[in-house]
Amino acid sequence: MIKQILRKLPRKSQKSDSLDSAGNDSDNHASNSDDGVQCTNFGNKISSRLRVVKRVSSAVFPASIMAGVEAVEPNLSFNNVSNPQKPNLFISKLNLCCEACNSSDPDKGTAEQDLKRRTLIELVDFVSSGSAKFNEAAIAAMCKMCAINLFRVFPPKYRSNTASGEADDEEPMFDPAWSNLQLVYDLFLQFIGYSSLDAKVAKKYIDQPFILRLLDLFESEDPRERDCLKTILHRIYGKFTVHRPFVRKAVSNIIYTFVFETERHNGIAELLEIFGSIISGFAVPLKEEHKMFLCRVLIPLHKPKSVGVYHQQLTYCVVQFIDKDPKLANSVITGLLKYWPVTNSQKELMFISESEEILEMISMTEFQKIMVPLFRRIACCLNSFHYQVAERAHMLCNNEHVLNLIKHNRQIIFPLIFPALERNSRNHWHQTVLNLTKNTRKMLSEIDDELTLACERKLEEENSQSNEASEKRKLTWERLELAAGFEPAAANLVPPLKPATCSVAC
Repeated sequence: MIKQILRKLPRKSQKSDSLDSAGNDSDNHASNSDDGVQCTNFGNKISSRLRVVKRVSSAVFPASIMAGVEAVEPNLSFNNVSNPQKPNLFISKLNLCCEACNSSDPDKGTAEQDLKRRTLIELVDFVSSGSAKFNEAAIAAMCKMCAINLFRVFPPKYRSNTASGEADDEEPMFDPAWSNLQLVYDLFLQFIGYSSLDAKVAKKYIDQPFILRLLDLFESEDPRERDCLKTILHRIYGKFTVHRPFVRKAVSNIIYTFVFETERHNGIAELLEIFGSIISGFAVPLKEEHKMFLCRVLIPLHKPKSVGVYHQQLTYCVVQFIDKDPKLANSVITGLLKYWPVTNSQKELMFISESEEILEMISMTEFQKIMVPLFRRIACCLNSFHYQVAERAHMLCNNEHVLNLIKHNRQIIFPLIFPALERNSRNHWHQTVLNLTKNTRKMLSEIDDELTLACERKLEEENSQSNEASEKRKLTWERLELAAGFEPAAANLVPPLKPATCSVAC
């Protein structure tokens, strides 16, 4: 008898315009059956259930996902429904939050925003409690809700492109809708980090287009949003191994555009911070792909004027690469010398500091390959009229590890830096630099006094030869001027021009 009644009820695959009408139709079929069985009580139970439960629309999920999925009234609390209904209530609440809040619209009432905020808080508490179970429909609903609320186009940037020193002084801009955005980010972050989340199912919705839109959000001027994105992207990279090559390629493209086209991006520091932890997890020996990332992506990042905004994170990434493969130090130093600033003293200070960190890790073999061009540049820094640059260069030379490298290669390095020290002692204007120069010369004498005296004699000979050449040039110019004085004036050598005459008869 019950089988006959259930056979006459509408199946889940059938589409109905109204759930209530579906319940009424099932009652009518049951009451008009051939065997004449009255099932009024059973029909009342179905009707009372349909007043609470509503089927999810096919506009929210594809038909393959929505089959059999029911959404509970979203205003209900998780404590007021049974455990089997909690996933459906979770989806209903996500659907309720799919309307993005526009905090800049003064005409919009706050009632819906308050309801949405309370719902988001309830969702965050439910996921953080650890009792949530994410089926495919819940994963799809979560990604849909995050996409609607987070993915947006930012207004054009109106700030001028500033140098690295000025960029740090600008006050950050905060998004007025952050109160709601923060809840969405917190919910998505807990969702990504959930231990029972099936990555094989979730990767269908957290796909490459989704990741690209997520990367676009790093253009946000709100540092709080970029910090949340940093954590989320790092967890996506760790959880979805299939997306790792794509994430690296997408970030590389962002950096290419920044370095070679726009020199404008707000999230370079956060992206590099993510890659700092990623690089530390690279297996040894490094793949060729990772070495190309260093040479083509990280080293050119030293070029932009705004390098000061992200230089700390950039240095960490570079040091991680050298720690994995010390032979890469040669390529990094060569790249630094290529992009070494000439007129930007603050940027020059950063380059000296980074060079010092690299020299502390470099092997003797790699150091000998680059020591000549490197210490030619350091000698220029020792002579800099910007006292901070000169002071920082002296500190580098006094570094214990660098000093050890200098000792073992003093026959080549002493002749490179000694002339700079001599010029400083005679011409530099700053007293601190003069004192550092004196101490450095004393240190070199203690290392090898004979070599220091030989460098001093050689410098005196070069100065003497330079003075003689200068005197010869001076005498040559004087003879030329004297010879030019006895020649007739140039104007007398040129015959005067005849006045033009008209050959046409008037």
